[in-house]
Amino acid sequence: MNRPTEGILFFNLELSPMASPAFEPGRPSELLVKLNRLLERCLRNSKCIDTESLCVQAGEKVWQIRVDLHLLNHEGNIIDAASIAAVAALCHFKRPDVSVQGEEVTVYSPEERDPVPLSMHHMPICVSFAFFQQGTFLLVDPSEREERVMDGLLVIAMNKHREICTIQSSGGIMLLKDQVLRCSKVAGVKVAEITELIQKAIENDKKARKEGGKFGFAESLPEQKITSLKIDKSSVDTSDFKGEAKKIISKSEPPSDAVSKPVVWAPGTAQIGEGIGNAWGELEESEDEDDDADIASVSPESHKVIKKPAKHTSKDIVLSDSEEDDVIILEPESKTEASLPPSVSAEDKDKSPVSKTSTKKKKKRAAR
Repeated sequence: MNRPTEGILFFNLELSPMASPAFEPGRPSELLVKLNRLLERCLRNSKCIDTESLCVQAGEKVWQIRVDLHLLNHEGNIIDAASIAAVAALCHFKRPDVSVQGEEVTVYSPEERDPVPLSMHHMPICVSFAFFQQGTFLLVDPSEREERVMDGLLVIAMNKHREICTIQSSGGIMLLKDQVLRCSKVAGVKVAEITELIQKAIENDKKARKEGGKFGFAESLPEQKITSLKIDKSSVDTSDFKGEAKKIISKSEPPSDAVSKPVVWAPGTAQIGEGIGNAWGELEESEDEDDDADIASVSPESHKVIKKPAKHTSKDIVLSDSEEDDVIILEPESKTEASLPPSVSAEDKDKSPVSKTSTKKKKKRAAR
């Protein structure tokens, strides 16, 4: 209601999983919302298209232009590619011609009247600058890997007349005035080059249409390709493929030496590798020696080393509860031997306090 004589211009950018596995279908991500807003600021808010020329009847009927952008392959710097594609599409698009008689509006087909191109005032194009190490290094048109490690991003939308349409800085990096001016000068040069490329492509398309030749996707349909690029077909000679194969094999490196007969260490075992000697047995023996050395206990100078064959029974083995050291205590069968420490020899058993108390009890019984 506020703009009854202006048409509607709408931009929509879609990030599909075909472009990158990181994009999820059906859910607008923060990146997608950010890119759509930047496109609208760059193209719609800059008034690059005369929206009043889209009006058919003031307050009743206007044209609505919808620009759908589909990302095919994400290799970085989406906003620059999207702005170039949108500007090229708007320059190439032609709407049907319309005539108004009273309250009747007639829309003519392309066969009846030639379509009418959109009236564009200028061609705003985005140029991205990536900053590294807090603005020490500057990079134009960053790739996808470079975007992952950059500290900040500066996007400048400009036309070939060096008029800044929009500017946006992201990443939380502080830029100096000289850095922004330098980026604007570089953007002016890049925008002039890209604008010239777009205009040349549109002129070539017009010439091809006038001559009646194939253009656009119609040129690539016979080859069943989605691109309009051509590659000349080259024939491959397969007459002497055996000789060529022998030459390639002779130039390649010889295979590594392998043992033809595997070494079987024990029946029922398998072999993995090229038959090199197995060192697992040696490691197990060294571990057993270390365990034997830990089990052997040496008493102080007043005692001797005791070595007795231990009787392994289910009742004799007691495991300690401590988690730090795994100690196994072997208990003897007799109670008197259990009370003695392990470092006491058999000769010292009679001198122990247990034997003295037993002799005293025997004397008391005899006296009674």
